[in-house]
Amino acid sequence: MTVPMFRHIPCIKIDGQTAKSATHEVIEEAPEALFVNGRHVMTAMMSPANLEDFVTGYLFTEQIIKSVDGIESVRIEPNRISVITKNLFKVLGPKKTILSGCGGAASFIDTEKLPKITADFVVTPEWIRTAVREVLESELHTLTGGIHIVGLASKTDIITRSEDIGRHNALDRVIGYGLRNGIDLSETFAICSGRISSEMVRKCLVANIPIIVSRGATTTLATTIAEKTGVCVIGFVRSTNMKIYSHPERVVDSSVFSS
Repeated sequence: MTVPMFRHIPCIKIDGQTAKSATHEVIEEAPEALFVNGRHVMTAMMSPANLEDFVTGYLFTEQIIKSVDGIESVRIEPNRISVITKNLFKVLGPKKTILSGCGGAASFIDTEKLPKITADFVVTPEWIRTAVREVLESELHTLTGGIHIVGLASKTDIITRSEDIGRHNALDRVIGYGLRNGIDLSETFAICSGRISSEMVRKCLVANIPIIVSRGATTTLATTIAEKTGVCVIGFVRSTNMKIYSHPERVVDSSVFSS
């Protein structure tokens, strides 16, 4: 059964001095509770469609499974996802990369506990711009104005793209798609419509994705983590422009480095 991504919601449409009753396409948002081996892991607000890829990507990036083969079964019901893993006795605890500061007043990500990118994957700026343009063209976003888009690309092709109200969810979805279809993620780069956060970089690290690009901004913590772990972070990819914040050697074009 196909789950709709939006509904027509009644509204009052004001155009200049004119007001009239109308409807508008509004994106669906639903709570999805995830249970692993009978234990509640989390409840996320997300777009309620195509959840198999999300489940696979989320379990992998949260290091609950080491590969897609770690999943025995997935059952999807309204507002509930139930997963049985092959390792029924795995302890499901919080990520160990988040450490508390003095007195619990601050927190930070311990980059020493994160994986490092060792792949030699590189890409041209021309393909980055083309891929961003192709991935982020979205009829659903044009219609609703309320969706994030994330894509996965190789050196030459768009592998997949996903849409969700949350960009982290959408990233998990494309990672899950890659895992379920045997894609070598070390030979890909991620494309997102929204801000690149530290959590987006962390998910790419776990998945061994060497490059993440966005038409939007990034954060200082995201760039700090990326620089220490081998991820190339690129923001503001628009028209002929882009800003490379870390590991520019992954972008192959000498003109990028000229003054």
